[in-house]
Amino acid sequence: MKTRVNELLGITYPIIQGGMAWVAEHHLAGAVSAAGGLGLIGAASAPAEWVRSEIRKVREMTDRPFGVNIMLMSPYAAEVAQVVAEEKVPVVTTGAGNPEPFMPMWKEAGVKVIPVIASVSLARRMERLGADAVVAEGCESGGHIGETTTMNLVPQVVDAVKIPVIAAGGIADGRQMAAAFMLGAEGVQVGTRFVASEEALVHENYKNRVVKAGDTDTVVTGRSHNHPIRSLRNSMTREYLKMENAGRSFEELEQITLGGLRRAVQEGDVVHGSVMCGQSAGLVHEILSCQEILERMEAEAEKLLTGGRHE
Repeated sequence: MKTRVNELLGITYPIIQGGMAWVAEHHLAGAVSAAGGLGLIGAASAPAEWVRSEIRKVREMTDRPFGVNIMLMSPYAAEVAQVVAEEKVPVVTTGAGNPEPFMPMWKEAGVKVIPVIASVSLARRMERLGADAVVAEGCESGGHIGETTTMNLVPQVVDAVKIPVIAAGGIADGRQMAAAFMLGAEGVQVGTRFVASEEALVHENYKNRVVKAGDTDTVVTGRSHNHPIRSLRNSMTREYLKMENAGRSFEELEQITLGGLRRAVQEGDVVHGSVMCGQSAGLVHEILSCQEILERMEAEAEKLLTGGRHE
């Protein structure tokens, strides 16, 4: 499957791995890139020198293209942006803020810039600023979410911009990839499916929760304070929603989740930790290698797009 996304990024499969905090480090990013997709290091709130170290470790694993995802609300965002330019990382994706101040520096360093957006207006603005592509992420995704579904957001963004659009939010198999392409996307970003991969250094408890999840097992917390986050239901989300419904302050609610994602990912506390996960978890039934995930997704999508049937 050849699209403008393949050509732009120099990858075999038009599939990008999501830049998930505490999950998307060099082992996963390097494995996805080596297998022909685009692996991403999730900078999250990590210091710049940690990101630099992860970049160099990916380069020791593979000579294929890879990227860094920068959460622009991070206190280290400006320093990480500088590291991305200094290390001449092939691709940067951004979220939770406006990448405009850093785009001239990245462009000068030859970095491809792909902001993650959740609205048509933001997609248009990023195109005007010189973005190479955008990731249109629907509210089915895990972690921080917008309001519009992938099915509705993607075609509206495709209609609004001329640069390539990559669909994200609730995509875990070839059927959904084919659907995204029918909506006009030229690539997909996949997060939750890669959490349940052999190469992801995620605690087995976390992986098993994803594999065992059903269609209604995710829940959104934080809507009342405009910080909606999708996770798997557990004791933490129940307590959070109870307090949120009682009108407790954002600061009080933040205390419940403080360090929760790290506890879930690294320590395996899936009861009181934050098990961020997309609605696509209900489609993930086994732990596979990154190579198998990429090959299966593309083979199924290509079959469906050329007139085949899902089996």
